[in-house]
Amino acid sequence: MCGRYAVTTDPAKLAAEIDAVNEVPEPAKEPADPDALDLDTPAPRALGPNYNVAPTTTVMTVVKRHSPEDPDDDPLLRIRAMRWGLVPSWSKEVGKGPLLFNARAETAAEKSSFRASVKSKRCLVPMDGWYEWKKGPLDSRGKPTKIPFYMSPRDGTRLFMAGLWSVWHDKHSDHAPPLLSCSILTTDAVGKLRDVHDRMPLIMPYDNWDAWLDPDHRAPDDLFAPPAESLAEAIDIRGVAPLVNRVANNGPELLNPL
Repeated sequence: MCGRYAVTTDPAKLAAEIDAVNEVPEPAKEPADPDALDLDTPAPRALGPNYNVAPTTTVMTVVKRHSPEDPDDDPLLRIRAMRWGLVPSWSKEVGKGPLLFNARAETAAEKSSFRASVKSKRCLVPMDGWYEWKKGPLDSRGKPTKIPFYMSPRDGTRLFMAGLWSVWHDKHSDHAPPLLSCSILTTDAVGKLRDVHDRMPLIMPYDNWDAWLDPDHRAPDDLFAPPAESLAEAIDIRGVAPLVNRVANNGPELLNPL
């Protein structure tokens, strides 16, 4: 599984880096007149460095979509903010049922929650690295401790994980904006990453982006397979302090080697 990760860029920088359109709204500035505040409409949250991204957090994603004004034009890369934890379009409400922050790459196409997204709503989730836990020695109560590890590219480049996304509309409100949400695909761990956990997020190499993000065609089956072991060899694994175990902890010190 992949339940925590770190990302240290913001939407504007990421858009410039990959030549994408930034569609993440700017956070609303507080009006000079307090009476002008719209308390019924939550202001967009700034998306920037986050060293402890957890499910239900608003995260950056990369999609490739046609323009709504001209659906016959060439699709463009777009940066969008989404809730981490996919909400299927047919859900009656948000927050009921399992928190779908991961989907198994091998079986996603067979699951009702992900089937439609596999066909036409695939995305990338950018990150600097992800966390995973191994069982450690028993504590004073006889329960196994959990030792966190952080996996990131040795050369400091960014990772882009395969994901699925969905659009949910609140059927009880005519004015609520649609909710975009996503899930990160996981696959069998490869190479030395198996020493930490038997699953890992599905890394999507740049050469496969066009086929993976194509909004008009289903992605080839081989893109759902585990990545090449050479990708695993380029990833460093290091133990980190248990600070990451608490979502409230969020700073660069979480990445320090234990």
